Amino acid sequence: MLNRLREVRNGREWSQARLIHEIEQHARRHALDVGSTASLRVYVSEWENGKRSISERYAQILRPVLGVTDEELFGRHSPAAPPPAVGGYDELISRIDSARSVSHTMVKTFMDQTELLRTVDRQMGASTLVDQMTGHLATLEEALTFAVLPETRRPVALALAGAATLAAWQALDAGGVERAWRHYELGKRAAQEAGEPMYLAHATAEQAYVLNDAGRPETAVALVREAQRLGGGKMSPRLQAWLYAAEGELCANAGLVDDCRRALDKADAVLPEGADARDPDMLSIFLNGGHLARWRGNSLALLGEDDALSSLYTALDEADPTFIRATSGLRCHLAQAHLAREEHAQAQEHLQQARLLAKRTGSVRHLRRIEQLTQKL
Repeated sequence: MLNRLREVRNGREWSQARLIHEIEQHARRHALDVGSTASLRVYVSEWENGKRSISERYAQILRPVLGVTDEELFGRHSPAAPPPAVGGYDELISRIDSARSVSHTMVKTFMDQTELLRTVDRQMGASTLVDQMTGHLATLEEALTFAVLPETRRPVALALAGAATLAAWQALDAGGVERAWRHYELGKRAAQEAGEPMYLAHATAEQAYVLNDAGRPETAVALVREAQRLGGGKMSPRLQAWLYAAEGELCANAGLVDDCRRALDKADAVLPEGADARDPDMLSIFLNGGHLARWRGNSLALLGEDDALSSLYTALDEADPTFIRATSGLRCHLAQAHLAREEHAQAQEHLQQARLLAKRTGSVRHLRRIEQLTQKL
């Protein structure tokens, strides 16, 4: 069976030896039986050369180790669950009754599960969470599919909107670009179902980064501005600031200097004062003065402005040590700023630190940027 194992492995800058080590580590942590190191060397080589099919036993290990789905590894969708043996109205009513019993307590459990996945992602990266997140989304979609009345559907849809948007960002970070796009679409639909413009605006704005990474920064700017329109006057001040900051960064990528500075100034004007970063009305939003300094510094670095470094070093001094992936990105921003000043030694130092953090979290997105910046040294 054809697979994309070599491509996925190379995307993480892993050697075959590193992949084998990660397989063995995963197997030890979960008490799974795998072949010897010598056998795994043969298996990996034969998998990548199409001489041996990856069995489901090893696919179950490779998915969380590499942070990919079956579709991304094999070019096919994950096998769907078989249809229920009992068809017709009895089975349908049974599912509807089950969905109706989803209480506010159960919805809170869904939200708590999303929060746990967000915390693990922030500190350890997304690659190990692919199976957990896939299962979490499937459970929420199932509950929403068979919920009938609005009082049941809306809270489940809200939980799904938050989870799908998180899953999308994780997929983008792990290199699953199409998966990210589909999750954002799911998050937007769920936010519309829930009647929650803040969640709709957030999912739409994050989706703009997929376009930016794909080389369409002008379209990304248009989409983040559409996100602001969708949020309207029902957004919290911190989410408003986050959207303006995102607009500023995307404008910088598009080379829109004046628009970038205006958006960043608007973000600064509406951002609530104080060290608190988390938005109580939108738990996925983290933004305070230190975070905004990072966004401003990166935007100015992209524009080649001399005053980028002061903002970025301020952000580095105030960085939350648990935001591992964000710190990797911040190191990339610093490297970008030093390169603009032709300070290659300092840039190389930050890229080395960024690479260590990106490998720690398995961030394919950051590794790509590190490689692009390294080529400029």
